[in-house]
Amino acid sequence: MKKFFIGNKNGSGRVLSDMPSKQKRFDVLLNALYVDLFRYACWLCGNRSMAEDLVQETYLRAWRSFEKLKDEKAAKAWLITILRRENARQYERIQPRLIDIEHEMLVDTTADITQSMESHMLQLSISKLELEFREPLMLQVIGGFSTDEIADILTLNKNTVLTRLFRARNKLKIMLVENTQQRDAGNG
Repeated sequence: MKKFFIGNKNGSGRVLSDMPSKQKRFDVLLNALYVDLFRYACWLCGNRSMAEDLVQETYLRAWRSFEKLKDEKAAKAWLITILRRENARQYERIQPRLIDIEHEMLVDTTADITQSMESHMLQLSISKLELEFREPLMLQVIGGFSTDEIADILTLNKNTVLTRLFRARNKLKIMLVENTQQRDAGNG
């Protein structure tokens, strides 16, 4: 096994012999969570190529501070937090030129037409929610996070998260009922 020496100017240093195992643990962890990270990044920025870049930047930042991760069961929340912060950093650096086009949607191509249309309507409705309601809803639905985890990720009070989730679902229900009524009125 190779040993790596990390030293400083005064000659003191330490030997790192666990580098290959660290790399293996990191790779296994990221391979297991890539789909969830990418899906959340797509929802966050609405652009597939930007989402890929965002996930890559998240991986780089995660690698640099991987030693700080004490509990690998908390890795998903840790990576989502890094991804959210990286997304915020991206918008600090550049202001994207906004174009009035539909958001790129992730659609299940194996679904039948009715299911596909309903899925599209749901995604469109979710994308119309204000960020304060959409973000906790997406963390719960796509990320599978508990209310406590969402509160930690968004640095909010648990009751605030519960209220936002409740309001998001109600707003979503109203939008979906209105869309169905409009569609039915147009067909009849």
